[in-house]
Amino acid sequence: MTTIPVQPVIMAGGSGTRLWPLSRAQHPKQFLVLQGKRSLFQQAALRLASLGAADIEVAAPCIVGNEDHRFLVLDQLRELRLPPATVLLEPMGRNTAPAMTLAALHARGGGLDPVLVVSPADQTVTDEAAFTAALQRAVRVAAGGAIVILGVTPDRPETGFGYIRASAGDDPGAALRVAEFVEKPDLETAQRYLAQGHYYWNSGMFVVRASVWLAALERFRPDIAAASNKAWAAKTLDASFIRPGRDEFAAIPAESVDYSVMEQCPADTAAPDAGRFDIRMVPLAAGWSDLGAWDAVWQVSAKDTDGNASVGDALLADSRNTLVHATSRLVGVVGLDDVVVVETADAVLVVDRSRSQDVKAIVGQLHSAGRSEHTLHRQVHRPWGWYDSIDSGARFQVKRIMVKPGASLSLQMHHHRAEHWIVVSGTAEVTNGDQVILLTENQSTYIPLGTTHRLANPGKVPLEIIEVQSGSYLGEDDIVRFEDTYGRTT
Repeated sequence: MTTIPVQPVIMAGGSGTRLWPLSRAQHPKQFLVLQGKRSLFQQAALRLASLGAADIEVAAPCIVGNEDHRFLVLDQLRELRLPPATVLLEPMGRNTAPAMTLAALHARGGGLDPVLVVSPADQTVTDEAAFTAALQRAVRVAAGGAIVILGVTPDRPETGFGYIRASAGDDPGAALRVAEFVEKPDLETAQRYLAQGHYYWNSGMFVVRASVWLAALERFRPDIAAASNKAWAAKTLDASFIRPGRDEFAAIPAESVDYSVMEQCPADTAAPDAGRFDIRMVPLAAGWSDLGAWDAVWQVSAKDTDGNASVGDALLADSRNTLVHATSRLVGVVGLDDVVVVETADAVLVVDRSRSQDVKAIVGQLHSAGRSEHTLHRQVHRPWGWYDSIDSGARFQVKRIMVKPGASLSLQMHHHRAEHWIVVSGTAEVTNGDQVILLTENQSTYIPLGTTHRLANPGKVPLEIIEVQSGSYLGEDDIVRFEDTYGRTT
């Protein structure tokens, strides 16, 4: 039996602005746990790792993501105990076509021509077995040279997705030929699609041999192909990270997989001797959702008899078809129908469920005003752990800090602030000028302004401290780093 090599590719670079305030630029929705115990990114990684079969051999995943999220990716994969991944870091967003091309160039680097199974990091399914069966079927079709897309069997006239029209005469048990891709429809058009029966939602999941993708891109968008090859040739390696050349990557035209290649294939009129690209669709009926907005989260959530869904400490009365997501305090709602309420430590969103797509307008206002709430949560994740800014005022700020076992902050100093550290739990190794001391629970130290210092956790349990900062300026940019385990300079 011939074994099909498969390279899973997870697109993890999105920002998820329509799930604000839970999703922020520095901690976007793919890394959030919206239900259960695993993030959407972790769910995607586990689903793709489960594709193996007697004739399918699955490699360690290739993650395409943002430079700012690189440690989130590694931490969340480490929690799953999956094989070490390759992480391709985009210096800036250039949409999905360049990202998929870099993954294909990486996959060809070992002299193989694996089938790429490309999935966004922010989707969910409820029927894992059906998902695996559909994807394995797509792999076997793609191994023969076809470009395969998964089309979701629609269960409602959805206006928020693009659609795929499959050839009506094909055997529904086979991989269907794609007749055309159509844009997001209005409600009347979506209702007609649902009634006709051969229209499917575009899932954004693609299955194709690396060589076939590169050939198709060369046919339809040679400019993207050439620029991507230049960026790949200028790449640098850093442990698990691959960084394409920054200037070369910036020169790549920003385009999606759909616009650059997929939508061109059904209409390709190339002469037969020039070769044609066979684009197919495998239907997917697995309780799929892209969780693109809060209404989609409500759709897939467990609900009470009134259609309400809640997460966290929430109380609802005389309300119907409403979603409440509480993260840090009790939230009570009375007399609300078809509403979404999302509470975090520093922001509250209230939105008509039918207007969930418009949350991005609030994020736009925050960005324009230069406010940090569109970028950061109050609790900010770092490669060594996290900090939570629990109080602040004129010339002072109080943080709760957690340092992971074996981790350490950078060796640093501040020009404008002094710091007091009080150990709440665990053991702290503190570098304070020329001294290195160990502190345990209820012990403390003082770091004068301008003194070189470092906080480390030499123990096997998390270290928690309270930090009290005082000074004329308390911004995060008042850090001069001398040494850093994680390669950060700012």
